[in-house]
Amino acid sequence: MKQSITLRSAGPFLLLTFIYFIVGFLTTVNGQCQGPLKIAFLSEVTTTKNSLATLISFAFFLGYLLNSAQTGRLLNKVGYKKTLIRSMLVMVLGLAFYLASALIAEYWGGAGVHLSQDFVPFGYFVFLFGSYLMGTSAAMLQVVINPYIAAYPLPGTQPVQRMNFTCAVNSFGTTIAPFFVTGVMFAGVSLDCVSADQLTIPFLVMMLIIAFTTWSTSKANLPDIEGTREETQNVESEGKTTPSDDSRNAKKRSIWSFRHLKYGVITIFFYVGTEVGIGNNMNLHAMDLMGHGYNLSPALLATLYWGGFMIGRMVSAGLKNVAPRPMLITVTVAAIVLMAISMLTENLWLMAAVGLFHSVMWSCIFTLAVDGLKEYTSKASGVFMMGVFGGAVFPVLQGLLADYIGSWQFTWLVPLFCEFVILWYGLVGYKKQEDNPWEILKNEYPVGTVCDATVVGMTTFGAFAKILPGIDGLIHISQIADRRIEKPQDVLKVGDVVKVKITDIDFDKKRVSLSIRALLEDQGEDASEE
Repeated sequence: MKQSITLRSAGPFLLLTFIYFIVGFLTTVNGQCQGPLKIAFLSEVTTTKNSLATLISFAFFLGYLLNSAQTGRLLNKVGYKKTLIRSMLVMVLGLAFYLASALIAEYWGGAGVHLSQDFVPFGYFVFLFGSYLMGTSAAMLQVVINPYIAAYPLPGTQPVQRMNFTCAVNSFGTTIAPFFVTGVMFAGVSLDCVSADQLTIPFLVMMLIIAFTTWSTSKANLPDIEGTREETQNVESEGKTTPSDDSRNAKKRSIWSFRHLKYGVITIFFYVGTEVGIGNNMNLHAMDLMGHGYNLSPALLATLYWGGFMIGRMVSAGLKNVAPRPMLITVTVAAIVLMAISMLTENLWLMAAVGLFHSVMWSCIFTLAVDGLKEYTSKASGVFMMGVFGGAVFPVLQGLLADYIGSWQFTWLVPLFCEFVILWYGLVGYKKQEDNPWEILKNEYPVGTVCDATVVGMTTFGAFAKILPGIDGLIHISQIADRRIEKPQDVLKVGDVVKVKITDIDFDKKRVSLSIRALLEDQGEDASEE
């Protein structure tokens, strides 16, 4: 019987989707503050202005690097809901520091430090720490949300569809954020005239809204998803928590032993680097071009870029039959072509259009990276989110390169390189080690295993039999029967399914030795004992 979606069944899904919207909105607000704060905080900086401006993104994504893995462990320990609440409390604290930076700028704007020949106000450093806390909160929230959305049993949907829908709502937040920064936070004031004290009211309001959302979430019903984290059960007689029988008896694996996850983390490092590099540094490039007479709107460019995310994710959310891997390859090739043309022509409108192709990359990479991880999923999510630190590294590299060469144009080689890494993952990097038949043999068919094998070929010295797709073993003529035979065909024929015992495996030479005789001898020994 086909199940339909109800408000009750979709409630937890919609709640986390809304919180993901908040994550996208505030992440982009943080990034879009680079340009205005470059004027408000760094007006007296001369030699390192671009570098210091991009440190706002660096601080934000540093939170991902330092806190993602710990959040994965916390998730295993206390569950989804408690981890979610703690994550949102960190967000409230981050907004409090944003507010503090505005108040310091308003009342103690002359206080600061000299770095080389540049004066940097204290308000800038307070904002940096607030940015770090916001990044920490965003990392914690995504460690919770990503595996929950991927595994949530919403009737009639596939994991990549749910991920794309949630990411589309997230993109709506990123799309409206640039105009919130320019039209609300700075009230339409020209970038040359912005001041940090204009942040006070907006950040106060946002802090109160997030505090209320946190309280509301604490009252909501958010059940755990079975099979996505290492479960524990309470042993009341001892008054302590111990692993469940299944998890205690199961052989534990290092999370890094999953090849497709390991390379997925590396890939997301480069993906977020190019996503944030375009989303944030495109505005800085536009401001430089405006200084040379170009008619550009940084807010509109950012809106088009993040709006492309929203459109692409909404469209892909309706595609039920498109696998994530070919989707990733297709959009990456398109992004590479468009970025290369944009860089060579210095047409930032084309750069903004790359957002349409970036839209589905996150969901594709995440879905591929956690595929088949089962109880390791929650821990993998924490490790995966460490890769988001790429959003701190590559935009700063661009800023340093822009200060060095005095132009932003060819700094786009940095995010372009990131795109090629993503393409590599789609083409080569995503290949689960567990799909390799020799890995299956190693893990599930040790020497001494008795299994069924299908005879697929004959030689003068024995018969070849298929154990697994892609792996044939040799039954030497001396091991076919418990008596001397002249040729294998006297006992076996192609197509026969026989019981064999694995007697030896040479993984270096990819050779497997099988024996029917060993089983016959074992049966004879058992009969004699009776």
